[in-house]
Amino acid sequence: MRSDDIKKGAVRAPNRCLLYAAGVSPRDLDKPFIGIASSFSDLVPGHISMRDLERHIERGIAAGGGVPFVFGAPAVCDGIAMGHSGMHFSLPSREIIADLTETVANAHRLDGLVLLSNCDKVTPGMLMAAARLNIPSIVVTAGAMYSGMYDHKKRSFVRDTFEAVGQFQAGKIDATQLAELEMAACPGAGSCQGMYTANTMACLTEVLGMSLKGCATALAVSSKKKRIAYESGIKIVELVKSNTCPRDILTANAFKNAITVDMALGGSTNTVLHLPAIAYEAGLSLSLSLFDEISKRTPQIVCLEPAGDYYMEDLDNAGGVPAVLSAVKNVLLPAKTVNEKDILEIAKDGKILDDNVIRPQNPYKPEGGIAVLIGNIAPNGAVVKQAGVSDKMKVFEGKARVFESGDDAMDAILDNKISGGDVVVIRYEGPAGGPGMREMLGPTSAIQGMGLADSVALLTDGRFSGGTRGPCIGHISPEAAAGGAIAAIQDGDIIKIDIPRRILKVELSDEEIKKRLLQVKPLQPKIKTGYLARYAKLVQSADTGAILK
Repeated sequence: MRSDDIKKGAVRAPNRCLLYAAGVSPRDLDKPFIGIASSFSDLVPGHISMRDLERHIERGIAAGGGVPFVFGAPAVCDGIAMGHSGMHFSLPSREIIADLTETVANAHRLDGLVLLSNCDKVTPGMLMAAARLNIPSIVVTAGAMYSGMYDHKKRSFVRDTFEAVGQFQAGKIDATQLAELEMAACPGAGSCQGMYTANTMACLTEVLGMSLKGCATALAVSSKKKRIAYESGIKIVELVKSNTCPRDILTANAFKNAITVDMALGGSTNTVLHLPAIAYEAGLSLSLSLFDEISKRTPQIVCLEPAGDYYMEDLDNAGGVPAVLSAVKNVLLPAKTVNEKDILEIAKDGKILDDNVIRPQNPYKPEGGIAVLIGNIAPNGAVVKQAGVSDKMKVFEGKARVFESGDDAMDAILDNKISGGDVVVIRYEGPAGGPGMREMLGPTSAIQGMGLADSVALLTDGRFSGGTRGPCIGHISPEAAAGGAIAAIQDGDIIKIDIPRRILKVELSDEEIKKRLLQVKPLQPKIKTGYLARYAKLVQSADTGAILK
């Protein structure tokens, strides 16, 4: 066992002394040492239930014959970090989580890991660490929040409260209604209730084979989630004994399966950042073209919030991820899982319990939820959640309204300075230019709430929340800070969007774009000290998954 490096032989007497000081018994020294990387936080609603889950995981590890050790990992709530300078830290926190998990596991020679995760960047960060470390690992995602209730209607955090800001600004609701809604939309612990980034990643973690069956959709406060946590503790000891490691599971087939299910679910555009980053740590490469290729041949068979009216609780009741797998089983590829069953076996056993929620015979859309657009604005690609775009806006032409930050754009939208026929262009919000590739949920939700979603488009080298809907195109690569063509766009330029044909272009010649770019002043770093300054120097383009090199 790896942990023998800190507990075996006379030379390790000082190491054992410190282990005994931590409460380890001499009889534990022949057992595998299992780390529980817990991202518990009182600050993050998706993580406040983790103390209880830690206890159940510990019980499972002990029951399986291992010794559990809890250590901490940070978590950022994107909803709380949204709309101010805090959002610069959200995506970069993914790399911190991966590095910290790697550091603790290697410094203490842990034999295996249970990765207790939930919200947007924590799950991919922990999966990156698992792939990098390649020691037996299993992920427990802490689960989604129950839907809220207000005015006799189910409510969710993202669609209802963020869009309510625009509704209030447009005079559609008053201050009392806004206050009542914000009290009702989030009734307790868990990740945001729809197919936003946290829940999309939970589902894809299960498809990748890194979580036990049923983990993704089991709700945060359910006994089902506690049982899965306990069983995951038992399972990690079995994985250590069989030496089943993440790179045995995170294969090219597994990633292709995950992309297929992502498209079938209509998942968050952030998966186009996270899956390539996880694959990179596993020694693999995922191209944007692969996402688009799979999207074109995969119907969207689930439509949760924000594009639809169902919630994670509905998907769980409909059979969860195994049911979705059963619907796409004919196109899945063989792949191992921590269940010690092939994903094809899990798909075969899955049952659809509600064909209103999971609709293989009557898909919501003929293609998958995400499309990759190419053109002179984004020669390396851009991403749109086409699942959330109305048919009316899938082909659109408008005049550019250019902003140098998301904050400036938000001010203009709320000041009623954006009107039908505009294309809001937000630049210098990419991985390096931001830095940190901030989410633009505020502007997109305000556009939606103010009734402009069928007449205004938005494009950015930043990114969007999984809760974004409407014609919002992100991840434009190369970004403005890297000299991308988005830096050449000026107010009044005509921009053409054609999602079915995968085209995004500005009506300018290549020569004019080059001429304008020569006149663009080099970007001065927005943040010159601390982690973000270092991050900006190392981060790669969005089309790579915004990895660090």
